[in-house]
Amino acid sequence: MSEFKDITLIKKGNIYFDGKVVSRSIIFPNGEKKTLGFMQIGEYEFSTELAEVMEIQSGKLKTKIADSEWKEISSGESFSIPANSNFKMIVSEVTDYICSFIK
Repeated sequence: MSEFKDITLIKKGNIYFDGKVVSRSIIFPNGEKKTLGFMQIGEYEFSTELAEVMEIQSGKLKTKIADSEWKEISSGESFSIPANSNFKMIVSEVTDYICSFIK
């Protein structure tokens, strides 16, 4: 899917790591929430409350979810993060992503 229709866009951006990770939230009519964002080259760590699916639109990174091994992720690939966990990323190319929150 190359576009989302009938969404609500939250104007206030989500800015992390001194602006190196930035996203905007969108809400679908059924209440589903996603963020659309960019990550600059760098190392980042996030915590989750809800389960998440990260879809990489372009770019390249390595991710380590909780105590798992590092895994390389590239354009067109995705990875899932369980609820109430943490994950690390080493972003080696500027990365465009979509994050879906799973209830």
